[in-house]
Amino acid sequence: MGMHYTDDQWKVITTHDRDLLVAAAAGSGKTAVLVERIIGMISDEAHPVDVDRLLIVTFTKAAAAEMRERIGSAIAKKVQENPENRHLRRQEALLHNAQITTIDSFCSFILKNNFNDIGLDPDFRTMEEGEKKLMLQDSMAEILEEFYAGGEEDFYHV
Repeated sequence: MGMHYTDDQWKVITTHDRDLLVAAAAGSGKTAVLVERIIGMISDEAHPVDVDRLLIVTFTKAAAAEMRERIGSAIAKKVQENPENRHLRRQEALLHNAQITTIDSFCSFILKNNFNDIGLDPDFRTMEEGEKKLMLQDSMAEILEEFYAGGEEDFYHV
């Protein structure tokens, strides 16, 4: 038994020739809808799209991995149904190059590939969580020290 989509979900699946932002609550079927949309795009007989030409962005690494796995399974199913379809078989090979990623990973990719255009140090990196906590603690200590040294009476009564 296949999935039954709502009217809004069906609009997401069938709307083409524009970018879409899909925002919905957890468990509402976003992943299933997006996989159906993507499979529809890559298996469109009139205007097929290569999966590695799409940008698929999620919020978490787990969601990106799930999306990649579901797309892979859906492509494999399509290939099984149409084993002679070279385009679909090619999509299986292209899937590992597809941009199915998190927002922060995509932004990092853009920065790493365009650092020179924006004057960014090519050795930049993303701060680790532990470093972030230490930096916040240091900043807070510095701010508190400044207020203590300033002698503002209101500060002492907060």
